[in-house]
Amino acid sequence: MTDRMPVSPGDLLGDGVFETMHLRPDGPWLLDAHLLRLARSAALLEMPAPVAARDRVTEAAVGTGAMRIIYTRSGLLHASVSAIPPAVLRERRDGIRVISAGLGVSAGRRPPWDISAAKSLSYASNFAARRWAARQGADDLIWLSTEGYALEAPTASVVWLTGDTLCTVPPSSAAILPGITAAHLLSVAPSVGLHAVERMVTLPELAAADAIWLASSVRGLAEVISLDGVSRARSPWTPRLLELLGF
Repeated sequence: MTDRMPVSPGDLLGDGVFETMHLRPDGPWLLDAHLLRLARSAALLEMPAPVAARDRVTEAAVGTGAMRIIYTRSGLLHASVSAIPPAVLRERRDGIRVISAGLGVSAGRRPPWDISAAKSLSYASNFAARRWAARQGADDLIWLSTEGYALEAPTASVVWLTGDTLCTVPPSSAAILPGITAAHLLSVAPSVGLHAVERMVTLPELAAADAIWLASSVRGLAEVISLDGVSRARSPWTPRLLELLGF
């Protein structure tokens, strides 16, 4: 059957924003933070604030899984739930092999129209980057700035542990998407005796860390077990931090 619903150019071109949440038995995890980022992303794209987003999420929040809410310039506001992909569960359990790659941009010096800090629907290049990493024998990659700083992964934030200090990249300094899971993890890290710091990190500094993870809402944490072909020992902190996040 042909879908005759009119489609706006904005919908076809990915001119919109979205959020993906971990739907748990007690509801969408960190919902308030996700709705706040949805509104902030919309503002960065000069779109009106989404209306009734919480109501749409509540209506769709049945069962458990990955919940996605999409908001486009045409006014489309849609929420849906799907199963968590087996690959995500495997990465959370077994860890991931990661390579680094230059993004070709400066940390913190972007053009005035840049929307890196928005979670926009234009994710084609993000998934192209992951497919390229797969062809190199890796599961994912970490983007580097022209100055050599680690930024983020295509669909996750970078988190690392050095001694008793848990770190992530400061979104405001690096002009990257603010990671909700990473921010929440750092906020609760003191409860298990860890200091929490946002700071920039070079690739050699990151490689010297005691542990590295990619963090995202549905993935939780996936430990980096290989960086640029160099194997890394598993960290005893991985199960502790996953438990802290409720995974």
